[in-house]
Amino acid sequence: MSAAGDWRRLAPRTVLATALVTAGVAAGTAVPTTLGLTGRLGTGPAVLWVLAGAVLLIGCAAAGDHIRWRRTRYRVGPGRVDLHTGLLLVKKRSLARERIRSVDLTAHLMLRLLGLVTVRIGTGEHAGGESTLELDPVTRAEGERLRRLLLERTVTVPGGSHREGDLVTLDPRWIRYAPVSFVAPMLGGAAAGAVMQVSEWVGAQGQVIAWIGDRFRETPLLWMIVILALAALAAGVLGALGLWVEMWWNYRLEREPGGTLRVRRGLLTTRSISVEEARLRGVDLVEPLGVRLLGAARLDAITTGMAKDEDSENADHNTLLPPAPRRLADSVAAEVLREQVAPTGVPLTGHPRAARRRRLGWALSAALAPAAVLAVLGALLTPVLLWIALAWAVVFPPVAVLLALDAYRALGHAIGGRYLVTRSGTVRRSTAALERTGVIGWTVRQTYFQRRAGLLSITATTAAGAGAYTAHDADAHEGLGFAAEAVPGLLEPFLERVTAEARPAR
Repeated sequence: MSAAGDWRRLAPRTVLATALVTAGVAAGTAVPTTLGLTGRLGTGPAVLWVLAGAVLLIGCAAAGDHIRWRRTRYRVGPGRVDLHTGLLLVKKRSLARERIRSVDLTAHLMLRLLGLVTVRIGTGEHAGGESTLELDPVTRAEGERLRRLLLERTVTVPGGSHREGDLVTLDPRWIRYAPVSFVAPMLGGAAAGAVMQVSEWVGAQGQVIAWIGDRFRETPLLWMIVILALAALAAGVLGALGLWVEMWWNYRLEREPGGTLRVRRGLLTTRSISVEEARLRGVDLVEPLGVRLLGAARLDAITTGMAKDEDSENADHNTLLPPAPRRLADSVAAEVLREQVAPTGVPLTGHPRAARRRRLGWALSAALAPAAVLAVLGALLTPVLLWIALAWAVVFPPVAVLLALDAYRALGHAIGGRYLVTRSGTVRRSTAALERTGVIGWTVRQTYFQRRAGLLSITATTAAGAGAYTAHDADAHEGLGFAAEAVPGLLEPFLERVTAEARPAR
């Protein structure tokens, strides 16, 4: 075993993993490619050409990865982590250990079968790839060793509950929230598009369209559209269920000794994500509309030094709890923050009725503007657009009004112990509990119309999470008082306070 600080190589099984993954890709493209070549070359020559291309592709991929393995080495020293890689263009990168904020382990199915993981070491800074080092792959034992070594800190964790070990584990019943997410309709549309795209690749798109037309030959156009939309939605629901299982199976949130929260999840591709409690500044309770209607919510961490990763594979790395019953989400929030009562559940101060009028105005304007445009075009071009405009004006304004009223009811702010709490949103309702000591400034915004209505929007700026959390359209006096009480001494120098004695005589 090499001593700490010695240069090490990646796992040599990376070459085998690359060859197997490339073979899978080649097998997936072999069928449509063979079908496309058969018409011009015949079955036998087409198969031979495809096999030769597959062998060449796999051989080149394996050879390239072997060179990468030979030319890549890394070292964990007392103060820095170094990574050297490259053949013609040699890259030498180094991260200071005190700046490292995350060590995440990921393994897709092939890596899992070979006992390997990909290790991403990040500083959480908005510096693109320069703020992360990726070791792809190392053995699972080496990945765990690096995670423990690089996240080892001497920290002082806050008081309160100190329960370690598992905080919450997967309840398979949570899968019922997957079909009501916005992922389902998007996956349904993607499935319909994929059918048409694949049929075009194999030259059968015309036959697919003709087959659909035959099935609905005697069906009115409107009903045909409804049936096809429902079929796409059903496919999207199945896709959402499968995606949920892949992402959240084996989910576990645990607190490790030393003050680290660890999320482990995944069926085929496993992920291990660590969040230092010393960097935790609060939580965000997120309630998308469909999930909220079923009484559930998702819990995200608000952390410093954990910038949002641009890699889509890690886009949800701050999620501590998938959509689960709201009561459980509040309980997990309290446990994560080491509080007796979750700040996300404190009573909130509502906002004035003028805020409701503003939302109703925005909603009706957004709903009626397309109807007006369609009506004008219908008067100029065709009466069909007039009927569409009428249908739009009947259907969408009531929906917009309901959403506006719900958005108004969602507005609120409060101070809950060590945290300030803001809530807003309807399609995506967010209740953010931000540690008051994490606020580094306030931004007060008041438009002309807000000023006339006696409202303002006040934003707490912070180095954590999204960077800004806003109490929208709050009463002007209440909003400023809320900010002054939440972080004493920060806003007062900029407030204009007129005492009764200093007011001019009338």
